[in-house]
Amino acid sequence: MTVPRPVTWLTDEERAWREQVAALAEKSVAPRAAAMDRAAEFPADLVTELRNAGLMGIHVPERYGGRGGHLFDVVVAVEELAKADPAVAVFVDVHNALVTQALLTHGTGDQKRAHLPALTGGGVGAFALSEDGAGSDALALTTTAHPDGDGFLLHGRKRWITNAAEAHLFLLLARVPEHGLTAFLVDRRADGLSVGERTPKMGIRATSTCEVRLDGVRVPRRGVLGAVGRGDVVAVQTLDIGKLGIAAQLVGLAQGALAAAVSHARRRVQFGHPIGAYQGVRFPLARAGAEIEAARTQLYNATRLAEHAAPGGEPARAAAVAKYLASEAAERTASLAVEILGGQGFAEAGGVEKLYRDAKVGKIYEGTSNMQFRTVAAHLLRGVAEVGRAPGPPDGTGAAAGE
Repeated sequence: MTVPRPVTWLTDEERAWREQVAALAEKSVAPRAAAMDRAAEFPADLVTELRNAGLMGIHVPERYGGRGGHLFDVVVAVEELAKADPAVAVFVDVHNALVTQALLTHGTGDQKRAHLPALTGGGVGAFALSEDGAGSDALALTTTAHPDGDGFLLHGRKRWITNAAEAHLFLLLARVPEHGLTAFLVDRRADGLSVGERTPKMGIRATSTCEVRLDGVRVPRRGVLGAVGRGDVVAVQTLDIGKLGIAAQLVGLAQGALAAAVSHARRRVQFGHPIGAYQGVRFPLARAGAEIEAARTQLYNATRLAEHAAPGGEPARAAAVAKYLASEAAERTASLAVEILGGQGFAEAGGVEKLYRDAKVGKIYEGTSNMQFRTVAAHLLRGVAEVGRAPGPPDGTGAAAGE
């Protein structure tokens, strides 16, 4: 009888990959994180380093120029990068877990051959769903795609689009009259497409967040991802995977904050003892460690489910739970780290105040915590209609607020 392995057990290949990404994060990301945050810029040479390390095509097959890994490798990479800088982690996450994942799942052979080599070769992907009036309520979006000959003309405004400043390819959702929500692959160079200025943000500042304007952007029919009118399916399935990437970012952030707090608790001496010797410090650190371990275990389990089960159902519920637990652990642990470091934690030089700022968005993007509860409740109370429920995806997944 073969004994099942724990979900947190890594194969030799997964362990080697984790170590490779951790080394890159320590060498090339951590030393630049504070400066990138202050400047609110993502250096082009860092994108090159990420590409050379295989981080721009983690689970893309080798025939398209990718590393040929698995979804779990994406999660491991995002987690490790987030320990050094959550902004770099979300940049890699959106590119891999949303854009390339959607192409791998819903793209035709021609679409994969046309776009995946460019994305793995240094091109950047962005996911454009949210609008002023459409965040958690994804189906409220007003961007339109009117049929025009052998293609479509797109009009509208997208808001809060991560990676927009650097993006070469947008996975974009628009409404086709009489057909409904449809996913499009839109080239950055398309006439009528423009990207606004970076939006100043509380956290993850190095990662760009911009408005994307569409003024008569013509997209050929071959630019439809999936089928016309099936954009809701593309969106929901893509966002379920996206939640795993954000959960990985938040678990990594929490681990980085805990490491900083533990290190300080060992060094800082008060009343003749390291502050880590006092129960008032020891127990909160222990609780944070337990919460991170629980979030990581759920994340890994949800990722294994996503790799081995059909979309929706249990994988969707597990992803929602993972994202919720990780967002809670990240915010609490980052706050605790600031408190344990005291005045140093409140100052920029301490490093953890950045993690505290970075953590807050974890309860907002890729679906707010309430949207995660909606998904979990739909599974717990299957057959019981939600009172006052607004129209939305059939499994209650919701949309990416902030993406």
